[in-house]
Amino acid sequence: MPGISARGLSHEGRRQLAVNLTRVLALYRSILDAYIIEFFTDNLWDTLPCSWQEALDGLNPPQLATMLLGMPGEGEVIRYRSVWPLTLLALKSTACALAFTRTPGFQTPSEFLENPSQSSRLTAPFRKHVRPKKQHEIRRLGELVKKLSDFTGCTQVVDVGSGQGHLSRFMALGLGLMVKSIEGDQRLVERAQRLDQELLQALEKEEKRNPQVVQTNPRHSPHHVVRWVDPTALCEELLLPLENTCQGRARLLLTGLHACGDLSVALLRHFSCCPEVVALASVGCCYMKLSDPGGYPLSQWVAGLPGYELPYRLREGACHALEEYAERLQKAGPGLRTHCYRAALETVIRRARPELRRPGVQGIPRVHELKIEEYVQRGLQRVGLDPQLPLNLAALQAHQAQENRVVAFFSLALLLAPLVETLILLDRLLYLQEQGFHAELLPIFSPELSPRNLVLVATKMPLGQALSILETEDS
Repeated sequence: MPGISARGLSHEGRRQLAVNLTRVLALYRSILDAYIIEFFTDNLWDTLPCSWQEALDGLNPPQLATMLLGMPGEGEVIRYRSVWPLTLLALKSTACALAFTRTPGFQTPSEFLENPSQSSRLTAPFRKHVRPKKQHEIRRLGELVKKLSDFTGCTQVVDVGSGQGHLSRFMALGLGLMVKSIEGDQRLVERAQRLDQELLQALEKEEKRNPQVVQTNPRHSPHHVVRWVDPTALCEELLLPLENTCQGRARLLLTGLHACGDLSVALLRHFSCCPEVVALASVGCCYMKLSDPGGYPLSQWVAGLPGYELPYRLREGACHALEEYAERLQKAGPGLRTHCYRAALETVIRRARPELRRPGVQGIPRVHELKIEEYVQRGLQRVGLDPQLPLNLAALQAHQAQENRVVAFFSLALLLAPLVETLILLDRLLYLQEQGFHAELLPIFSPELSPRNLVLVATKMPLGQALSILETEDS
């Protein structure tokens, strides 16, 4: 999906982008605020302008992917079946023009062409126990961290929220970096340590089989620490140097692969407050888990703009994967009916218990194989209501007939979601720049593999030519 590059914007340009984003989000707030499961209870279709309804009504899922989301199938040309209203075309153009591009500077990865489960860019020991998406992520972020570490002269990398340690292992045992891994879950840390030992054994066996291959990087396992990082306070453990680092003052690089919610904010604050931290490479996610206030806004500029507020619903919507949903639309699979079924269930729940709104419905298996009344009965049971409640079958079938309208409305909201993510990340850029630091956002992963693919890179020295090096794919 096209968009705007943060690199191409001056500081004043970034501030103006924040102004434009808050204005646009306020203009389309009714779409962003809506819950798709209330499509029928709140009559969401009729909240759209009549001209939009006429343009979108009757479009099948592949047509929505092509015409509305601007993501045609391979070899397909976008052709409108009717004249669309200028206001709808303006929405589509604005959503593309104001969102940060998620298209990386490298070609769509060819690392999975030979085997969709194994990256050709990682050796077998580093692929074991790691899913393809994570293989792509740890390789790309690890290589960027290595370049950034070399550029800033870091003595130690700190991987915050390291989970099972896949990124830490690759950086330490694959790229030769000194790595401390911080994770709050004891069980994950114990598993990470077991995987470290397993990888070391595999690497030793590989060396014995191929003695002619010279080990170029020093081999140090990650140092794992069990510690929750409080986003409101500095974590001393995070700042402590490893015993086997060189003498003198430590120079730390903080990184986090999909640091969840406030954890990504904690990384920013440690970078800005601690002289030991000289570089940052953070990929955030789970924006709905940001504290309110505290996690957003961070910059004085965004906090001073009218309409800057991003409530939970908007931040949750920003976590959806636009490319993945467009692919689902192109395939037009029966799984798309889930939103329609859930919205129909909501009407039955409201009639039975008007005070019960949007209750969580645990996953109902094989929804696409169920009749709508069967889905509703199972859903009622899951929310604690009588599954034998009398149902208005004609009303349910009328709802089912509007399945494409439900998909169209959800697609509209999804089209706007990247603007919310852009404002959150732009606020972080401005926060760092207000304190005199150098910060950029780079699309680092293939969005088809990893939708949250923008890495925030920050240093306390000008990045200059290093940016081009950070963006390139290693040969």
